[in-house]
Amino acid sequence: MVSRVEHPAAGYKKIFDSVEELNEPIAATVIGTIPSWLGGSLLRMGPGLFEIGSEPFYHLFDGQAMIHKFDLKNGQVTYYRKFIKTDAYVRNMTEKRVVITEFGTTAYPDPCKNIFSRFFTYFKGIEVTDNCMVNLYPVGEDFYACTETNFITKVDPDSLETLQKVDLCKYVSVNGVTAHPHIEADGTLYNIGNCFGKNMSLAYNIIKIPGPQTDKSDPIEKSEVVLQLPSSERLKPSYVHSFGMTDNYFIFVEQPVKINLLKFLSSWSIRGANYMDCFESNESMGTWFHLATKNPGGYLGTHKFRTSAFNIFHHINAYEDQGFVVVDLCTWKGHDFVYNYLYLANVRENWDDVKRAAMKAPQPEARRYVLPLDIHREEQGKNLVSLPYTTATAVLNRDGTVWLEPEILFSGPRQAFEFPQINYKQCCGKKYSLGLGLNHFIPDRIVKMNVQTKQTWVWQEEDCYPSEPVFVASPEAKQEDDGVLLSILVKPGAERPGSLLILNAADLTEVARAEVDVIIPVTLHGMYKP
Repeated sequence: MVSRVEHPAAGYKKIFDSVEELNEPIAATVIGTIPSWLGGSLLRMGPGLFEIGSEPFYHLFDGQAMIHKFDLKNGQVTYYRKFIKTDAYVRNMTEKRVVITEFGTTAYPDPCKNIFSRFFTYFKGIEVTDNCMVNLYPVGEDFYACTETNFITKVDPDSLETLQKVDLCKYVSVNGVTAHPHIEADGTLYNIGNCFGKNMSLAYNIIKIPGPQTDKSDPIEKSEVVLQLPSSERLKPSYVHSFGMTDNYFIFVEQPVKINLLKFLSSWSIRGANYMDCFESNESMGTWFHLATKNPGGYLGTHKFRTSAFNIFHHINAYEDQGFVVVDLCTWKGHDFVYNYLYLANVRENWDDVKRAAMKAPQPEARRYVLPLDIHREEQGKNLVSLPYTTATAVLNRDGTVWLEPEILFSGPRQAFEFPQINYKQCCGKKYSLGLGLNHFIPDRIVKMNVQTKQTWVWQEEDCYPSEPVFVASPEAKQEDDGVLLSILVKPGAERPGSLLILNAADLTEVARAEVDVIIPVTLHGMYKP
């Protein structure tokens, strides 16, 4: 059972305040004992600047990208952070105003220009942001910060210096890619993004970037499209934040939250709009599951999986078992776009108002769907799922579609299992037990779930706000959860309000924490670099 802690003091508002970068790493005060084998860096991305001069950003995903690093070495810890010097950041800071349109904030022409210059500024076309504040991942031997556009930014994981802006459109046909690629043991990276397909209709391309090259060349230059998936609507691709991958299959969940491409092209370039203005919900399509083979890449167009409407941002994991593909997801019921509730004005509300908004928003559930690979016409009306350990069903309809109903893994009022993590190195694409997640919209607890038994464990502390928990396996691990969890923890009223929290992954007991005397703003995603 997940406990509830109230936050009447609303200290969480501090994690949505701007901060300054640090000139050098600062030493942390360590409480407890850090495992001797734990040495490396926790790297995290998030917004660090929520206004430019007197102009505010309006959405949680608008703040300017900041990279954070906790370094662990010989039982000691340091903390460091810097802004990513993206084009958006540099131009904003130079002109002291919002110059590049962000997710929920529109950039307007310079008011100091005369009326004719301002008018023609609207017709320059769409200038896509490179504000890479969402995630960080390795490509070959390099590291890239990303958002969800076609731009990624190479950074130095040691000095945190910004190195190079890369436009993926120069190498593959995509309008943008997700912030959650899948990476295989040899470093091969897969990602998905929408693109223009046949007859100028929209589609989705899965791209592949190879691992480190023996000749030290840039793997990005060898990027390729491995397969294309169709869109349910010609000019309205679904919003896609992540996708699933097993040993032999890709899983793409096409949700009813759509990007209106005509609105995107016309409104943006003529009268000024932002990304959020171009989203709409298709109230009749429900949700579609698309399945494709990996090697060779091929779309399984005969497998038409359908279910009721939900928002989907994060896949937990997927795996194959006895002729089925099992897909575990963090879902939000219905077609109402969850990001509508993540404007900064909403998350900075007083606690009672935050609770009310959370009840109005689509309700979260961790769900398991099961997709049968072997489908026969004579089995119409029957449940095709024969796995003994799940209540998920798949029923073949007369029109050839397969209707899916999920097994609920985790559900509760105002309680979510989001920002999921697993023992990725061991279990990505394979049958697993360990799932880790955060609450919404104010992240005030870490939850561990056994996805097979549904048993849960909770870490929670009054007026503390953790980040996405990152699993690090111990070097002699025998069980899936042998290791620790790393999370950035913010306790606004404390003498040392920022810290690195280290938990035992088996039972969520505290191992150690490393405290610093600076506040740390909200972070979204990141990685552990040994």
